[in-house]
Amino acid sequence: MKENLGTDILLAADYLRAGELVAIPTETVYGLAANALNEAAVVKIYAVKNRPQFNPLILHVAGLDQLKPLDLELPPKALELAAKFSPGPLTYVVPSSVKIPGIVTAGTPAVAIRIPAHPMTLELLNQLDFPLAAPSANPSGMVSPTTALHVAQQLGNQVSYILDGGACKVGLESTIISFLGKTPQLLRYGGISLEAIEAVIGPVALPAEGFVDNPVAPGMLARHYATIHPLLLGDANAIIKQAHASNPIPRIASISLYQHFTALPDAYQFQLSPSGDLNEAARKLFSAMRMADEMDIDLIVVERFPEKGLGRAINDRLRRASSAHDILFNTTLNS
Repeated sequence: MKENLGTDILLAADYLRAGELVAIPTETVYGLAANALNEAAVVKIYAVKNRPQFNPLILHVAGLDQLKPLDLELPPKALELAAKFSPGPLTYVVPSSVKIPGIVTAGTPAVAIRIPAHPMTLELLNQLDFPLAAPSANPSGMVSPTTALHVAQQLGNQVSYILDGGACKVGLESTIISFLGKTPQLLRYGGISLEAIEAVIGPVALPAEGFVDNPVAPGMLARHYATIHPLLLGDANAIIKQAHASNPIPRIASISLYQHFTALPDAYQFQLSPSGDLNEAARKLFSAMRMADEMDIDLIVVERFPEKGLGRAINDRLRRASSAHDILFNTTLNS
C-alpha cells in the first residue's frame, strides 16, 4: 500500500505527463491530480473516486500567468482577492474557454481555478506545461484526506504515486466564490472566511439555501464528507440524552470545539481546540472524524460550531456528513 508513496517531485511529474494519477499535497486537503487537458486522464479521476461526472473539478495552476494560454482570466474583484489570498485556500469560478475539456467543467460554461499554497505542489506545477484537475483524493462522498497515509489507506495502488507533503495545514477544502454574475457569490464556505473576503471586495452574495443536484463547482452536493457510522450534528447534549433513552443504548463518540460531555467516557471525546481556536479546529476536523469512525461505536455526535469565521465552513462539512443519517437515526430511536 505504501510502496507508491514518496517525495519525488520529478517522478510525480513523469506520471502526470504519462496520463496517470498522482495524489498531491495542498494546504487544504490532498488532491487526486491528472493532466486537466488530457480527457482520458481526467476520466480516471472519476473512475477511481466513483465520482458522478456532473460534479465539476477544480483547475490547479502555479500562478495567474498560467491562465492566459488557456484563454482564462479573472475579473477585477477576483484579482483583488488573488493578490491577497493566492496561493491559498480560495477558488475562483469564472467563465470557461474552449481549451478546457468539458469533462473538467462537467459541461457547464464555468471553470473553478485555484493556486494551492504548498511548496511541493507549486514546484510540481511549475515543471508541467499543463494545469492539473484535482478533487480530494478519496472515494467520492467520504471524508477528505489530510495526510498521505489517509490517501494510501483509501485509494492504495489505484494511484500511480502519492506525493507526501506532510499533514495539511488548513485541513478544510478551499472557499469557492463565483464571478459569473454581477455580484460575486460564495458557493462554498472553506479555508478563507466570509469576513476576510468581504474585507477585501465588500459584500458578497451568500450560498443558496439547501444543496444542489447540478453544481457549477465542487463540494456542493448534499451527501459529502460521509463517515461509515451515522454522524449527527446539533445540540450534542440533547442528542446524547435522546440516544441514552433508547434500548439498546448506542455507543457514542463525540466531536466538539472544546465541550466535555459527562455522559460519555473521556476516551470517546474529541475536543478539537481547548482554547476555542476555529482555525485549529478546522485543521483537526477530518482527522477526528476518521479516528471516531475507526472506534467500536454506533454513533458520532457533533456539537454545532460557532457560525463565524471558519466555524461556518466546519458546520457546512458536518451538515453534509450528517444529511443522510438524520432520518435513519430518528426512525431507529422511535421504532
